[in-house]
Amino acid sequence: MAKTIIGIVVSNKTDKTITVVSHGRKTHPIYKKQYPVSKKFMAHDPNNEAQPGDKVSIVETRPLSARKRFILDKILEKPALRADSLKVTKDEVASERPKSKAKAKDEVAEKESK
Repeated sequence: MAKTIIGIVVSNKTDKTITVVSHGRKTHPIYKKQYPVSKKFMAHDPNNEAQPGDKVSIVETRPLSARKRFILDKILEKPALRADSLKVTKDEVASERPKSKAKAKDEVAEKESK
């Protein structure tokens, strides 16, 4: 039976490969305290469809390369906002910022001279 892992895509920079991080909790054998653990997996994405931030399911398969042992099963959830959409928003906000008083005076004088 092949393992199925659910995680979040953290990188898709390589062609047809995604890096998925899976978070979990372990209990210390002596102290019985729980602590967080995370593990990164390289997975094959044949169509380059997964993007960073997507919640995906990956399935174990035969070794595809030195580090890839999983293949993308399905995309479970896409984030509401992506980093690239936030970048566009920041650029729009930067272009709408008020100008310095000197630049504003120059523009007013330029409009009056026309």
